[in-house]
Amino acid sequence: MNPTADILATAVVPWTKSYEFDEDKFCHQVHEIARGLTPNIYVFGTAGEGYAVTESQFDHISTAFWSSSQECDAFPMLGIISLSLPTIIERIERGRALSFRDFQLSLPSWGELNDRELDTFFAETCGRFPDCHFHHYNLVRTKRFLTSVEYTRLAEAHPNLVAVKAGTRSPEVIADLLKVSPRLRFYFTEYGYTHARRTHDVGFLVSLASANPERAKAFVAGDDARRTADLEDLQAMLESLKELSTDKFHIDGGFDKMIYKVNDPSFPLRLLPPYAGPTDEDFATFRADIADGWMR
Repeated sequence: MNPTADILATAVVPWTKSYEFDEDKFCHQVHEIARGLTPNIYVFGTAGEGYAVTESQFDHISTAFWSSSQECDAFPMLGIISLSLPTIIERIERGRALSFRDFQLSLPSWGELNDRELDTFFAETCGRFPDCHFHHYNLVRTKRFLTSVEYTRLAEAHPNLVAVKAGTRSPEVIADLLKVSPRLRFYFTEYGYTHARRTHDVGFLVSLASANPERAKAFVAGDDARRTADLEDLQAMLESLKELSTDKFHIDGGFDKMIYKVNDPSFPLRLLPPYAGPTDEDFATFRADIADGWMR
């Protein structure tokens, strides 16, 4: 991963009707993101169903991701999600064997980690693999959202903890996290990014804006006024997704697959069972709701 990357994007996993990994479509997606949006790409974040895959699926997809990334000169990052710390360690080991050196961590979510457990988690990941670089995905789904207090301690203990992803929209939370900048590089989604860019050099965790890669890049390259104006369209896009998902689907990947499908209408929306995903009818409604300026 480029340590000063402006834009960080996810690749989501396409499944066939029989829930087999569609490698060709996945590799095409990686190439499209690298060519049209950013070379800084990760897989198996919460949107990438890293929580749902079997170990054989994890290995198959990781191998395809590494190979396709090398073909298009991308900087690949491998997400690691599991309730089991030994499984997390084993996945990092297998990723290292494939030549990955950048990993994204999420805290185990069965129960909220206390301070002692939190320190153990980072010691057994960042501390165990000093030749690797780690991003932490800070989200409430894991039951513990870290603050500047924890990050200051963890960053001091682990020099290879280099970045944090956060989808927060709270100015107070953003201001607190940025107390650890520039030691840690922070990546925020559209709303947090717009706020944080007014005062700090932060990265863009592209989400809604990836529906139009050129507009997403302009969102980063523009000024505060441009970003603030764009948020109106992006908010409407988010409201459309929320309305469509009510009582139907709630997993991150369902949203992200809908957004990527704007760029590739053939991309499947399926999520691994038991999780329900959006339908093609949902996508047609979502696409019709997108503001004209955000259509490719």
